[in-house]
Amino acid sequence: MGTAHSTLMNKGESFTSIELKINFFRPTWRDKLTAHARPILSGKTITVYHCKITNTEGKLVAAVTSTVMALRGDKAKGR
Repeated sequence: MGTAHSTLMNKGESFTSIELKINFFRPTWRDKLTAHARPILSGKTITVYHCKITNTEGKLVAAVTSTVMALRGDKAKGR
């Protein structure tokens, strides 16, 4: 979800995760996983994402919810 959010950042901006919740539904060992993340709430500073992770059969392996906070100006320096 960090990769998804990074596509929304402007030059000189950064972000940090402030919450991450993962539910695992089935085991996987040697499988190709696909993750699809989308924002479910996007404000000026806080964005909440939901991500579904599926295996090659299209079965849900895990679901992730993440909250990220945009950092701008002095808060983004050095990040």
